[in-house]
Amino acid sequence: MLRLDRRCCAPAAGTAQVALSLPFETRQRSRFRAVLDNGTEVAVMLQRGQILRHGEYLCGPGSPVVRVVAAPEPVSEVRSSDPLLLMRASYHLGNRHVPLELASGALRYLHDHVLDDMVRGLGLTVTTDRRPFEPEAGAYAGGGHAHAHEHRHHHHAH
Repeated sequence: MLRLDRRCCAPAAGTAQVALSLPFETRQRSRFRAVLDNGTEVAVMLQRGQILRHGEYLCGPGSPVVRVVAAPEPVSEVRSSDPLLLMRASYHLGNRHVPLELASGALRYLHDHVLDDMVRGLGLTVTTDRRPFEPEAGAYAGGGHAHAHEHRHHHHAH
């Protein structure tokens, strides 16, 4: 099994690349097993606290350079020409620590019917699609995840 233990620069033009397609949930972790798009098993063992981003490259001892690809997954999209409505939805989703992908006139988050209902209750329309999800990095993260802990074990009352 190949080991990918660091980020690296893009390979020289014309160099063969191998892709690793991952959903956002997996790209948030620093240690996991996965299968490259060519069927090769890999162990990813990175420094904790950083999110893998679409288009980044990974490498390791004896491994080819591997390009990270954001895999298509179910997302909810909220579009509006009213910036105040989008800000209101952003506020309420952010208050629930929901990762958001921001686009001009739109918000995207991993599909969740409860969140969809909440956003509809704010007067917005929600559509669903399968597409790569690449949320904002977070203001204090310097490109990575804003907290040093994993949210799976992080609970607080609202």
